[in-house]
Amino acid sequence: TLKAEVSCVREIVVVGASLAGVRACQNLRREGFEGALTLVGDEKHLPYDRPPLSKTMLTSEQDPDDLTLLSSSDLSDLDLNLVLGEPATGLDTARKEVTVGGDAIRYDGLIIATGARARKLSKSSDIDGIHVLRTVDDALAIRSGLKSNSAVVIVGAGFIGAEVAAAARQHGCQVTIVEANEAPLVRGLGHQVGSACGELHRHYGVDLRVGIGVADVHGRNGLEKVELTDGTYIETEFLVVGIGAIPNTEWLADSGLSLDDGVVCNENLNAGIPGIYAAGDVAKVPNRWLGGRARRPEHWTTATEHAALAARNLLFPDNNHPYDSVPFVWSDQHEDRIQVAGDTIDFDDVVILSGSVEERAFIAGYRHGTALAGVMALNNMRAFVQYRRLLMAHGTWVDAIAISDKSGK
Repeated sequence: TLKAEVSCVREIVVVGASLAGVRACQNLRREGFEGALTLVGDEKHLPYDRPPLSKTMLTSEQDPDDLTLLSSSDLSDLDLNLVLGEPATGLDTARKEVTVGGDAIRYDGLIIATGARARKLSKSSDIDGIHVLRTVDDALAIRSGLKSNSAVVIVGAGFIGAEVAAAARQHGCQVTIVEANEAPLVRGLGHQVGSACGELHRHYGVDLRVGIGVADVHGRNGLEKVELTDGTYIETEFLVVGIGAIPNTEWLADSGLSLDDGVVCNENLNAGIPGIYAAGDVAKVPNRWLGGRARRPEHWTTATEHAALAARNLLFPDNNHPYDSVPFVWSDQHEDRIQVAGDTIDFDDVVILSGSVEERAFIAGYRHGTALAGVMALNNMRAFVQYRRLLMAHGTWVDAIAISDKSGK
């Protein structure tokens, strides 16, 4: 029966040639799809991995080719029709056609994996010296800038901003982070844990300014200074903006699909029309592990999980599986590693379960009702694995406290 279902789909188009799109293609072939498979990407580069862009690409002379997700033999095995350097500009669900570079590509099945793009400063205009980090070209430009500038201003203290700050300090730059919230990572980790992450940066000599935004940027031929909302100015020729991402859904405006901060999907990743699925940063999906709450997590692990599920559910629609996964993300900053699992957004209480903020090594547990909702670890990888397993088993807060007591908090 499964073979029969696969044979009904003859042409599949995957739009978006980053992690989710590439893994979707690989999973389609693993699941037995032997028909025509087209992968569309708007960048000219072969598909590559993004996490190193804010880490090793900035701190070393890493070659962009090291990040490539598909080798020559992988490409050959996948038997892909690879369309790079051209974005998709439209989707006609009635005709089952994706428009790319003026051409219509037909499909029986479609996976939307167009990801997200970096949000820019509204005041940035076209002044040279203002950068975002999303692509390999962005990373190369920032790496060059970190070598040639002694003073760097970073707007936003989320993971991207924090990782760029760490790289800049490694290059010996004077670094100022400007964060509009009262602490870094407040939206993702809450005030208490976010403040601890802020102290981490101060320890490494970063000038962290919270509760302050950018009022304007000034410069003639290039950036000269940044004006802040508290009336102060910072002289710099180099500014990196890390204030979140916008899902790439504009090309779907006339498609009839439901769009709301991403492509709205059901828990099977279906986008509301048979044969159309979404995966990765662009997909807003209810997660059964989260009690069915719909989120658009921009995590590497989510992209790989979505890709596998979307491929399987597209090929076997009568045997669909829901998305049911414990969210997980990590970040390397300075000499430290942050790991986060579960739900650290919707919680009743947060408690340091082991270690201490002062020692810069701890586990923070997030309680929701009687459940362990999420966990954040700073430099505490071994204990983190225990708590992550507990989350996967839908462990209670009492279970979390028991682990904490056993480890001697």
